[in-house]
Amino acid sequence: MAESTSRASLREQQFALSRHLRDPATGPAPAGIEDRRLAIYRDLLYNNLQSLLAGNFPVIRRTLPDGDWHALVRAFYAGHRCRTPLFTEIGREFVRWLEARIDADPGLPPWQAELAHYEWVELALQISDAEAGPVDPLEGDPRRGVALLEGVPVVSPQAWALAYRWPVHRIGPGHLPQTAPEAPTLLLVRRDGGGEVRFAELSPLVFRLLELLHGGTATGHGCLCTLAQEAGLGPDALLAEGRAMLERLHAEGTLLGVRPG
Repeated sequence: MAESTSRASLREQQFALSRHLRDPATGPAPAGIEDRRLAIYRDLLYNNLQSLLAGNFPVIRRTLPDGDWHALVRAFYAGHRCRTPLFTEIGREFVRWLEARIDADPGLPPWQAELAHYEWVELALQISDAEAGPVDPLEGDPRRGVALLEGVPVVSPQAWALAYRWPVHRIGPGHLPQTAPEAPTLLLVRRDGGGEVRFAELSPLVFRLLELLHGGTATGHGCLCTLAQEAGLGPDALLAEGRAMLERLHAEGTLLGVRPG
């Protein structure tokens, strides 16, 4: 009985310390610990988190005055419960937290959650170990264009086609938009063979083609027919242009090849 009570007391002390370190303004310090010692832990933990987020989201950091940035980090630190112990996932947790509160907090810039996601994507692709499965890379195949039409093209798992309401790739200290443009911002973010993450704008046609290809079951020709149908055109109206798009996507590494068989 005494041992059980002791464990419960220790657990409560640990929770009290955790609440205080997260939010000293509302969580009273545990009794019997010198404030000078607590201050070391308060500063150490907060500074580590703040430094990590500043490195993951450098553009957001530069767009905010110091006071606003630290208020944002402290609100995240005090109010969010991360679902992972991995440091590499804290950035994703920060994105989720912003996405959940962006509409309810008028003090946040309306583009901040999308900008955070855009910045997080670079880290996500740098550390991604996702694999596409069996692929015929079509290396040196003189019929590459035909193979991409007749076969099922495989999109690299390190190539993401993204749509944003705000022009996230242009936002920075010198450009803080107040009104979202009518057209969405369509971007391709991909990791190349050398490990570099590259960004490029997409036309609506290429963006939609990549959406269709991500299904992983339709042939290149089938996806182009769907595109043509959606545009109100004949089934082969986009064949020549579409074949060139497929070959270009394959050459840059967005398409890895075709599914064998």
